[in-house]
Amino acid sequence: MGELVTVRAFEGLPGEVLAEARTRVAAAAAAPGVGTLVEALRIRLAAVAGGVLAQVNAEVDGRRIRVQAAAAGLGDSLDRVTDALRGRIRAVTGAWAPRPWPAHRPAAPAGTTGEVGEAVREVRVVRHKEPSLVWCSPEAAARTMDAMDYDIHLFTDPATETDAVVYRVGPTGYRLARTVPAGPAGRRTSPITLSPHGAPRLTEAQAVDRLVGAELPFLFFAHPDSGRGRVLYRRFDGDLGLITGRV
Repeated sequence: MGELVTVRAFEGLPGEVLAEARTRVAAAAAAPGVGTLVEALRIRLAAVAGGVLAQVNAEVDGRRIRVQAAAAGLGDSLDRVTDALRGRIRAVTGAWAPRPWPAHRPAAPAGTTGEVGEAVREVRVVRHKEPSLVWCSPEAAARTMDAMDYDIHLFTDPATETDAVVYRVGPTGYRLARTVPAGPAGRRTSPITLSPHGAPRLTEAQAVDRLVGAELPFLFFAHPDSGRGRVLYRRFDGDLGLITGRV
């Protein structure tokens, strides 16, 4: 499987290191007991504050998954991401259950200083994503969020025909928030609670100020004119990303 694994990495990594990453990830995907078809393995290695981020995307029996882990050294990050890959493959091919929480990648609040007198680094939105939002139940959105290792997942809620998110609360719970206030959408089979409030309508600059000021890991808000849902989130590099549904 090694030749079917693609690697994208930061400059300066020798070829033998890339080959090792390819071999280790392929071995994890083909480990005894996996017993399922794992395809389209893609590895990303990125330099982040304090170390290396390793991310793996794959398809397991046609279902997309993602795992990522950061560590001080490349070897440790590969150890963590391959362990996570084996666990995620088992999780998506078995009976679904909420995965452990809190999030495993805490980060210092962006825009803060470490030493007295040190200049505050300006926080910027450096990546915009515009996916086509999937119409699905909150339960299906929660499963996608877990499979893709997201902290929050933006989708379209059929009950209200508006944009919504699910995110993790507590050790095993989920929360549903919509752009408009609405009651629960019928019977649920998973531990999802409902936010009674609609998403705040904010400009991008206002959303950045609120996220940074409150030291939030992410923020769900609505465009002030269109009312479409948007998600602002922290990246490993300390900057921010913005997700908006494709029009």
